[in-house]
Amino acid sequence: MCTWRELSRWFNIILPLLLFPPSIFSSHPQWIPQRVPVVLPQQTQDRPAPHFLSQARLEVTSDCDPECHKRVPPPSYWDLRQLLAYETLHSNGRLTETAIGIYGYNPDAGTSPASSHLRQKRQIFGHDGRFSIAGQDFLLKFPFAVAVKLSTGCSGTLVGDRHVLTAAHCVHDGKNYVKGAQKLRVGFLKPKQRDTPFSSAHSLNFTNHVEGGAAPYSPPVNDRMKFQWIRAKRTHVPKGWIKGNANDIGMDYDYALLELKKPHKRRHMKLGISPPAKRLPGRRVQFSGFDSDRPGHLVYRFCRAGEETSDLLYQHCDAQPGASGSGVYARMWDGRRRRWERKVIGVFSGHQWVERHGASQEFNVAVRITPLKYAQICYWIKGNYVDCREG
Repeated sequence: MCTWRELSRWFNIILPLLLFPPSIFSSHPQWIPQRVPVVLPQQTQDRPAPHFLSQARLEVTSDCDPECHKRVPPPSYWDLRQLLAYETLHSNGRLTETAIGIYGYNPDAGTSPASSHLRQKRQIFGHDGRFSIAGQDFLLKFPFAVAVKLSTGCSGTLVGDRHVLTAAHCVHDGKNYVKGAQKLRVGFLKPKQRDTPFSSAHSLNFTNHVEGGAAPYSPPVNDRMKFQWIRAKRTHVPKGWIKGNANDIGMDYDYALLELKKPHKRRHMKLGISPPAKRLPGRRVQFSGFDSDRPGHLVYRFCRAGEETSDLLYQHCDAQPGASGSGVYARMWDGRRRRWERKVIGVFSGHQWVERHGASQEFNVAVRITPLKYAQICYWIKGNYVDCREG
């Protein structure tokens, strides 16, 4: 029987090989620096106080499939100014709306989607492709430690000393802010007591991927995890989501940024501009979140990216409600720093259910971080555009 130390060493060896085969290491897929446009806030005005009536929806519904999105004409400069204008919900209940200006924008930069027409259903079939990560050797270390839980039931990713990136629908239903959005809290998973080899070995559950077996998920015998909560001070939501009402192209803007009332003191993940899927290592994406069917556990997964539009990435990772808002990230080579770097390139929006010709089709959808979205989110984090000119 393997000891915990041996299992931990084996995990650190085998997981990179699963995610990045030797052929991928030799080709060195790289982060390509891009000059980012400037998205600057202009006038800000007060808006009527929100109602906070409806519950947060953990699944996204849309009648627009990938082909539908690809047929939509690209927004004009003036459209983009309206879509990237944003609301800010303050913890005292005050709501403001901010107009923005866009400078140095090149509409042809970083928006070339692949032409793949891959189709798969979003479901967990055969064996479950998710890993439940437990034990402080993993939970409290990068990159798993950047995943957080929202009090509305979603997930999020640390992208600054006090900033969390998540999905807009986790705080706003397209018409108004949801219950709990004003007193929104962010939870950091932490062990209650010292971990033991037995519980960690069960939680890693590598059998399905490494040995090809179909063993069912086996949670630890004792649930010894808890959350430490920090209140959100401000919540930024782009008007593109609010105008879209989650049922049409507004899905392209299903992202939000939370500013915490105090620093979280954990390592955070950098933002990155979403590259075309064909440039991702192994064409894979990965993310960690708090799926509702595994309460109290951080769930990690990786899978092959499928179709994409300029604003959305369709992938087929196994996921359940609760994972919405997770940061989709990739690990590529940074040529200037001479090291591998993980960056958040999208936000997992959730399941998209589409009725076509009387039949249901399912997709997993992530909102891509485009140069304009990068500029906006980076400004929300940094408070200036000087530090946001290169993504």
